[in-house]
Formats: sequence, C-alpha cells, structure tokens
Amino acid sequence: MPGATVVRTTHLTQQAHWTDRVAHMALAVVALAMVAFLAFPLLAILQQALEGKEGEFVGIANFVSYAQTPALLESLWNSIWVSGLVTAITIPLAFGFAYALTRSCMPLKPLFRGITLVPLLAPSLLSAISLIYWFGNQGVLKSWLTSVGVSEIYGAPGIVVAECFAVFPHALMILVTALSLSDARLYEAADAMGTTATRKFFTITLPGAKYGLISAALVTFTLVITDFGIPKVIGGNFNVLATDVFKLVIGQQDFAKGAVVAILLLAPAVLTFGVDSYVSRRQTAMLTARAIPYRPKPSRSYDIAMTLYCSLIASLVLAMLGMAVFASFASFWPYNLSPSLRHYTMGLVDAEVGVGFVNSLKMAAGTAVFGTALVFCGAYLLEKTKGMDGLRGLVRLLAMLPMAVPGLVLGLGYIFFFNEPRNPLNGLYHTVTLLTLCTIVHFYTTGHLTAVTALKSLDGEFEAVSASLKVPFFKTFWRVTLPICTPALVDIARYFFINAMTTISAVVFLYSPETKVASIAILNLDEAGEMGAAAAMAVLIGLVSTAATLLFMALAWWVNRRTQAWRTTER
Repeated sequence: MPGATVVRTTHLTQQAHWTDRVAHMALAVVALAMVAFLAFPLLAILQQALEGKEGEFVGIANFVSYAQTPALLESLWNSIWVSGLVTAITIPLAFGFAYALTRSCMPLKPLFRGITLVPLLAPSLLSAISLIYWFGNQGVLKSWLTSVGVSEIYGAPGIVVAECFAVFPHALMILVTALSLSDARLYEAADAMGTTATRKFFTITLPGAKYGLISAALVTFTLVITDFGIPKVIGGNFNVLATDVFKLVIGQQDFAKGAVVAILLLAPAVLTFGVDSYVSRRQTAMLTARAIPYRPKPSRSYDIAMTLYCSLIASLVLAMLGMAVFASFASFWPYNLSPSLRHYTMGLVDAEVGVGFVNSLKMAAGTAVFGTALVFCGAYLLEKTKGMDGLRGLVRLLAMLPMAVPGLVLGLGYIFFFNEPRNPLNGLYHTVTLLTLCTIVHFYTTGHLTAVTALKSLDGEFEAVSASLKVPFFKTFWRVTLPICTPALVDIARYFFINAMTTISAVVFLYSPETKVASIAILNLDEAGEMGAAAAMAVLIGLVSTAATLLFMALAWWVNRRTQAWRTTER
C-alpha cells in the first residue's frame, strides 16, 4: 500500500535522524574534550609568549629579548647539534641491527629483538644514571674515560651516549618494519643479471627503506631535542632547551621566556611532522598483490658477522641495564658493594616514593582505561558515522596534533591554562586527574592511528546492514565492532599504561607534593644526591612495566580466544 510505504519510510528517516543526532552529539563531546585539553593549552602558550609581565600585549618583544640573550641562544645551538649527533650515530647502528634481524639467518633473533626493546619499559633517565655509575667521578671505568681524552661524562658526552641508548628502540622498530616490506622478485632479477651484493644494497635495499630511514631520523631527532630527564640528570652545566624551560618556569618564574622556549621546542616537532607527512605522500607501495616476501638465504660467514654485531649491541644494552640493577643493590657505592635493600627502603619508605608509585599506578590505569575508551570511540565516530564534515575535520586535526607536540610543551600549556583562576577547570590543577588527562592527550595520536587501522579493516556493510534493519549505530558498535577490534583495544591500553608509567616531560610541571609520581620522584632523589635510591626506583618502574606487559600479553591471549574464534576455519 502506498500509504504504508510512506509511513515506513518516514519512520526509518526519523530513526536515522535520531541515531545521527546521538552520533553528532558524541562527536561534539570528543571535539570539546580535545579543544579543552589540547588546543586551549597550546593557545595559552602563544598568548603567554606575546604578553608582558603585567599581562599587556607586547608582540614579539619576548622573542627579541630571547634572541638577545647569549646563554639561551647557546642552549638552542646545544640542543640542535646534540640531537643531530645522536641521530647520526643511532640511525646507522639501528639500521645495521634491523638489517641483521630481517636479512640474515642468524640464530636467537627473538632474544636480540627483546633485549633491545627493554629500554622502552623504563624511564629514559635510567641510561643517564647507569652512565654515571660507569663513567662518573666514582665510576667503574672513569680511568678508561680519561685515557681516551674525555675529561668527564657529565655534559654533552653523557647526554649523547644516554640518548643513543634511550632512542635506539624507537628507531629500530621503524627500520625493522621498513626492511620487512621487500619484494623478493627484485633480488631474484638482480641475481639473474649478476648484480653484486653491494650494488643490490644501494639500488634495491636502501631506496626501498628510504621512507623508514627518514621517519626514524625525524623521530630520533625530535625525541632527543625534547627530552628532559637525561639532560637533567647527566647534563651538568651543559644547557639545552628542555632544561632551560624548566629553569625559566620553575626556577625564575619567567613565564614569558618559558613560553618562547616552548614555541622553539614545538618548531622542530611540527617541522618533523610536516616533513614526515610529505614524504609519506610521495612513498610508493613496496609490496604489490603479486609480490613475493623476501626470505634471506643462509650464509655462514655473513650470519656469523651479523650475530657478532647484534651480540655487541645487545651486550651494551645489557651493560647499561645491568649496572643500574647492580648499583641499586650496592650498599654504599663504591666502598661497600655487598647487596642490600638499603636503596629500595630509602626510596620507598624514607623518601616516600611509595606514594609516588601508587599515584603512578593510578595515573597509568586511568590513562589505559579512559584513554583507550576516548581514542576508540573518537576513531569509531570518525570512521563509521556520517555528517558534520566540518567538525570531523577539526577532530581529525586535533587527533594528529599531539604527535607534533612535545610533552614538555604540553605540560607548560597546562600550567598556563589550568592555573588561571578564572578558568572553570581550575579545580583540576595539581590533581592526578589532570596528570592522567595530560598523559592521554600526549600519547593520543599513536592510539588513534592504531584504532583507525583496526576500524578500516572492517567492511562498511556492517553499518549499512544495521541501518537497514533499524538497529542503532551504538548497538552495532557494542555487539559487532567492539568484539572484533578487542585485540587492538588491548594493544592501545598497553601502550598507554607503559608510557604513563615512564613519562617525565609531560607531567614534570603539573604535580604537587601529594600527587608526585614515581618517575618525577627519581628526579628529586637525583637532585638530593641519592643516586642509588634513584637507580632503585628506576629499576622498580621497569619491573612494574615488565609485569604490566606480561599481563597485557596474557589478556590479549584470552581476548583472542574469546572474541577471535571467527578467524579460524574448521577443515
């Protein structure tokens, strides 16, 4: 009947409008959260940089004053050349290691890969603490350091070595992925034409890994120039931009110059993000539908050489980690090296770092739970719902922006924005809640990209069929999308938890004595001269992160059994 058809069509349209409004409201909530906790703090930095001490508009006067301060300009130059040097050292070392993992038949590949990823589970300043025990004034190899012409490890030498250790895993992960995407047919054709191994390397391997090399170099440079923990511990009188921000804001209360330095720190990160986006658009696919995965062929001498190289790198990593563990148990360095729990007791009880660990666990758990929920819901609303294109563009921009914002800059923006008495969100200042929100925003982009990748693998017909059956989108989300994407959710939660436990720069400006977290407590112990206790607390953070990683792996296994049975086929 025509009348019945009109009524049915009207009912479907009304229901679609109702569910669309719910989706639009949810997307608006995500956008509002990103604006309040990302865009406004960054705008507060810019506002502070353009204002004088009385809050009056002074234009670029603060930038001119900065340019006329030789000490601050020296810090800028120090940051640039140290970051460049670390990048120049780390990328070839990581490339060689990645090449050995992907292009050789050496034994124990999982073991070597696992050892090099361990530094990700501890705060970056762990490497600085270890170097002090190895080469410091009372270090084990202090005499050797002097014999090679280096007077002391403090300053630029210590920062460079410690940063190489800290950023090596990040570069390695990118380069392993780049070298894994190779078409064996190219190498077979080169072999058929009698091409030498050297020529194949420079004409096939390097061009194929070009994008990975550029990305790894950009990521390494950005991580080093924005890192705060390592220069703070081992930098001595060698000033860099990251430590300048801390001194200007916390020590001198010069917020205007602090904002100027923050913008300078933001510049290389934004430039890196732009270059990476440009290069990725020009990158062509290395694997086509007809590609054959490259599989290395055994070669005794080559495999032995690769094994020795990876053993050397892994030994250096273990030496760095092992020294921190050993020093944390040494009774009184270097006079009494007998093992004891003195430093652990001093840190957890006497220095009350135990409270910091509780706060860290609260922050990490909150970041994992609420960060995962926000990231996945935001990605779902962007990828699987329609309408409000202008708002979608804003949310996409804000979702990618944290990748280009250093944690130190974001934390400074939180000071300027949330410490403003007229701000209705001022009550969040100095709370664990704000620390959690800052950490979520700081690491938002990686979680967002992971969620988007998982959602793009799902056919859009799920939502189309649900709409035709008059099923609201949120029921489809709960019953279909969420169960299928559960493994990605576990990965995102693990990423958030580990980074929340180890982060320093994002929260160094935001804590109070009651909300101090464990990673910040390590800095305080170092400043107080309690290096052994600082090492002990860094080791404990590493152990907690390792335990959390194992738990997330077990959770992932359980989730796969419960929700991914459809991926297996009965034969």
